[in-house]
Amino acid sequence: MTSAVLYAPRDLRIEQRPVPAPSEGEVLVRILSVGVCGSDVHYYEHGRIGDFVVRTPLVLGHESSGQIAEVGNGVSPARVGERVAIEPGAPCGRCDQCRTGRYNLCPNIRFHGTPPVDGTLSEFVVVKSELAYTVPDEISDNAAALLEPLSVGIWANHKAGTQAGTSLLIAGAGPIGLVTAMVARAVGATRIAVSDVNRNRLSAALARGATEVAVPGSDDVAGEFDAFIDCSGSSAAIDAGVRLVRPAGSVVLVGMGADELKLPLGVVQQRELMITGTFRYANTWPTAIALAASGRVGLDDLVTGEFGLADTERALTAGRDPHSVKSVVRPALAIPVNASGG
Repeated sequence: MTSAVLYAPRDLRIEQRPVPAPSEGEVLVRILSVGVCGSDVHYYEHGRIGDFVVRTPLVLGHESSGQIAEVGNGVSPARVGERVAIEPGAPCGRCDQCRTGRYNLCPNIRFHGTPPVDGTLSEFVVVKSELAYTVPDEISDNAAALLEPLSVGIWANHKAGTQAGTSLLIAGAGPIGLVTAMVARAVGATRIAVSDVNRNRLSAALARGATEVAVPGSDDVAGEFDAFIDCSGSSAAIDAGVRLVRPAGSVVLVGMGADELKLPLGVVQQRELMITGTFRYANTWPTAIALAASGRVGLDDLVTGEFGLADTERALTAGRDPHSVKSVVRPALAIPVNASGG
């Protein structure tokens, strides 16, 4: 099979590897679509994210959909042919975090595309059967892959306490900020403000549920909010956002930025703000599937470029175009398709 393998920063090679065989409780999935995440780009550009360092050749990719091609012992043969979305983290199931339902915090979790665990930018991958969620026909291959970033948005809104009538400020209108806004709209938030430096993405936010948008540093956003979700990783955006949260409100940090940042501690203390980080998600896939299948959240129009597996490097750099939102790699594409519409 063909795989896209990262050896070092900006050293991505297309290689032939053996097709893996599923063991007991596993399924072999023929990959149909892989979304390009900001973390994939970061590994490609820098070879590391924090303590996770690419020390040996690594297959990137963790936003994935496919079709079950083979099953291992203990898995019903009837699953062969199913279209599935893959939850990319395999927790141990035995530690305290797993046993209390917080499996995203499992210290032993093996997450696709995170060193040293290979990801899904290959023609085939093997995963645990329970992590391959069957998707209905209403969900396309691309949308099934994007259930992973949708899960990030679901988890962020869960942490923020978003519900009917919530007022919410979101910093960052990249793919995560956009799905966060769409989930907020789906659960009934009535005021959804989104800020970003990219005016093209602000237009995308308005089309996907934002009730107002602003460029950071402007006075376009006024008043206070029940919650602030940062999807930018920008220290300046976080500082500004925290100051706009009303007393007893919530601050949720999703975006990856500097390892350390300054917070307006006086504001946090005097308003008794609740501040939390997020690390992936837990138990979100059924909700993500339901939202996408019902049409309450639309994922297909986030895709601004499709690429063949051989053209993975172009997919990883497509985000440099200010008009780009989300690139996907389609391993079955024999001919590369450019980012302007394929």
